[in-house]
Amino acid sequence: MSENISAAMVKELRERTGSGMMECKKALVEANGDMELAIENMRKAGLAKADKKSGRIAAEGLIGVQTSADAKAVAMVEVNCETDFVAKADDFVNYVKSVATGLLTAEVADLEQLMAMPLADGQSVEDTRRGLIAKLGENITVRRFEKYQTASGGTACYLHGSKIGVIVELASADAELGKDIAMHIAASRPICVSEDQVSPETIEKEKEIFRAQSAESGKPADIIEKMVSGRISKFLAEVTLLGQPFIKDDKQTIAKLVTSKSNKVIRFARYEVGEGIEKKEEDFAAEVMAQVKGS
Repeated sequence: MSENISAAMVKELRERTGSGMMECKKALVEANGDMELAIENMRKAGLAKADKKSGRIAAEGLIGVQTSADAKAVAMVEVNCETDFVAKADDFVNYVKSVATGLLTAEVADLEQLMAMPLADGQSVEDTRRGLIAKLGENITVRRFEKYQTASGGTACYLHGSKIGVIVELASADAELGKDIAMHIAASRPICVSEDQVSPETIEKEKEIFRAQSAESGKPADIIEKMVSGRISKFLAEVTLLGQPFIKDDKQTIAKLVTSKSNKVIRFARYEVGEGIEKKEEDFAAEVMAQVKGS
């Protein structure tokens, strides 16, 4: 039957599916030369491969960021894979970019809606993901996303390499200020914009730690409370965006910088690839030993 499968047919199937030559030839043989049936069968096989790989840890990947032409919308997404090698593959890079681009104009409230979102080629984010797993041979997950849209203000973003991404919303559009603040956030990792956004539980926990440390000094209770109060003020300056010294000019805080521009930071999000994902520790010596014993 294989003699009925021409090189042109294999080439067409490769272009349409992105799969390898031998895989395409095999699919065409099994489908008796029916191109559409071969594609359908390959998609089914791809879904099966995707399901088998779904439990594998994916802690590498990319952050994708896109801003609208008028700077009124900005979107950011984290897509993970298993190795840095796949994270650099053109197909993976293009997928991340297409998801971030689609987010700019889509009304998406959660990950479930994002996975159902159609991309530019008409395929959903989820179907494209599964196809990539089959093609690249690794588990791929769309982990999280954030989108800001404003009618009267402005947005900005910063991508440090492809591993750290930041998006910012300002009360007034200011591309230069927005980028400076986004770069600062990437480097300084604030947890929120201002002191009022720090939870009471976090502050109380820090107070307990500082009290325990200060108690060892043997000073009176009223002095210790003043010491704790000073430490809390310092802590809040360190973890809030507005309290931090600006990385380009540490003589002024972000609060002073923003005020000098007659602006206000509404919100921000900072993503770092793989943060919070428990990575599997590989014991290569044990792996080799197990293979030797099994051979």
